[in-house]
Formats: sequence, structure tokens, C-alpha cells
Amino acid sequence: MSRGISIVSTRSSNWYADLVQSELLSFPDLYPRGLADGIRNELKTRVFADGEMEVEVPQSLRGKDVFLLSSAGRNSLGLSVSEQKQEMYHAIDAIKRSAPRRLILVEPYMSCARSDRTNRRNSVGFWIHYKTVSSLGVQHLVTYQLHSDKSKTVVDPIHTLIDDIPGANIIMEFLLRDKIFKKDHLPTFCSVDAGGESLARNYAKSFSGELIIAHKQRSYEKNNHVEQIRILSDSPLQNKVVWVVDDMIDTGSSVVTLCEELKKRGVKAVHVAIVHSVFSPPALERLATLYDQGLLHRLITTDTLEPTKEVIEKLPFIEVVRTTRRTAEIILRLYDEESLSPFF
Repeated sequence: MSRGISIVSTRSSNWYADLVQSELLSFPDLYPRGLADGIRNELKTRVFADGEMEVEVPQSLRGKDVFLLSSAGRNSLGLSVSEQKQEMYHAIDAIKRSAPRRLILVEPYMSCARSDRTNRRNSVGFWIHYKTVSSLGVQHLVTYQLHSDKSKTVVDPIHTLIDDIPGANIIMEFLLRDKIFKKDHLPTFCSVDAGGESLARNYAKSFSGELIIAHKQRSYEKNNHVEQIRILSDSPLQNKVVWVVDDMIDTGSSVVTLCEELKKRGVKAVHVAIVHSVFSPPALERLATLYDQGLLHRLITTDTLEPTKEVIEKLPFIEVVRTTRRTAEIILRLYDEESLSPFF
């Protein structure tokens, strides 16, 4: 029997864990069950002069269901992806040595999911990460919107179960609440490339909108460089409002090329909705330029990555949809061993 819920986080995810805690404490049924007391615990991370580190758990976690909130991506502390992963692995080891009943890793943005296939002699980042957290003792992993369903083919639920929560659903709920779409002005949804067709199709189906597919031709000489994007649609786009949807924006090269191509087709406005705001340089400058030129009107994303001060200052028009309420609901459902199917 569990002795309660404990939420802990690595340094770059403290801001996210604090918001999840606030959401959890707003659930009335938490208090009569005695779950509200001591729900947030801390980890202490020491970094040595040579770059090695050690993570300590100051409080007792024995017998508790521990939820470790941790991601490796852009953050206000300036920690690199590799340092954040190292801290995550150390945190898992420290927590397991504290004898919890269960350890659930909540990783809102899984950076390694972009490396999920092999062409013979390349490393596969997702497999390395999954194998590492599984061998360290994580029993359950929760994430939002994996880059590809191919990732799930390496998952062995006997060792570590993965729940991949559709982050796009949270954006769709936001769009519904915002009453953006009117019956006489149905939207057109466009994927960034052929790989994102299924996501764009889900949007179009949900809002009874039109679907257009873009084909992206990458450069084989340069990383993160798009040579050309073709619109695979015969239907006229003149004066239409187009929503470009994808799981993430990295450097912004694809979005820039697509927005420029759509503008040539005479669209009335281009909006962009993504789950993960990776925003590697020079994405912020590119998106700001698109907005200033009138090629981009709205940019909607979630908080699976920290909306840092730099992002808000350079992109004051960005709209950030919270996932923290959903994460809090997931934590309580997992603690009560209830189904997560409503979130799919």
C-alpha cells in the first residue's frame, strides 16, 4: 500500500513541478485522503569541478509513489541537454535507493525521441534513453507527443510502460474554448511535411476543416536546412486561413519556408500550432521576422518546454497552453490506479 504521493524534479524542471503541485492542491478530494501534506519534495544536486554530479534525496520517500518530473531541453538555467540527462539518471538512482513503492518518470518533452530509427550503424537515442531509465528502475514513463509512433516499437511494458499523451489534444481543447473557428469560416490545416500528415488530418477531422499536405525536401549537405517545400494540393488557397500544425519547431527552417510558400498562394493568414517549442537558434529570430513581415499571425504552443524570459521577450505574440493541469490529473489517476484512456 502506498504511503502517499511525492513530486520531485530535477533543477531545470522545478518550475514545471511547482505548477503541477499547485494544480494538484486545487483538487478537493486530495485533502480528506491526507494526500496534500508533503506532496512536494526536493532533490539536492551537487556538481563537482570536473563536471561529475551527485543527486541526494533529503526526505524519506519510503513506500511512496514518487513522480519524478524531468526533461532535457531549453531552460532558463542554461543547462545543456546532456547535463540535464545526466542529472535525470542520477535522480532516478537516488530515488530508487530511497525505497519508494513506485517510481514514475514524467518527461513532458523527450528530446531523444527524434532519434528513433536505425539505418544500420547509427546510434538510436530513444532506445538508449529508454534502456537506461528502465534499467535504473523506472516502472512507468509518461510523456507528451512523441516525435513518431516508431519509438513505441522498442517499448517493453513488462519492464517500463510508456504512456504517450497526445499534446495536440490539449491545443485542440484550447482552440475550442477560444471559439476561434466559426461554422461559416472553417479552417484549413496543413502539415509541415508528409510525416506530419496524420497529425494534420486529426486536426482537420476534429474541426471539420480542409486538409492540405506539404512535401519537404531537406538538404543532405546541411543539418536542419530545408531546400524546398511543395504544397500537394490542387484546391485554391486564395484568402483562406491556414493552420500549420506539427509536433515541434526546432530551428524554424521548415516553418519559414512553408509560410513563404503559402503566402505565394495568396492565403489570408497563417497560424502555427505546435506542441513542443524546442526553438534552437536561430528559431526565435526567424519566427519574429515572420511575424513582423505579416507572414505569421498566431503562434500557439504548450509548456512542455519552459517559456523562458528570452522566448517571451523575443516572441511577445506567442500563446502558451498549459499541460500542468493534465499532468496533475494523470498523477492522481496513476496513484489511484485508474485508466488514462480519457486523455487519448
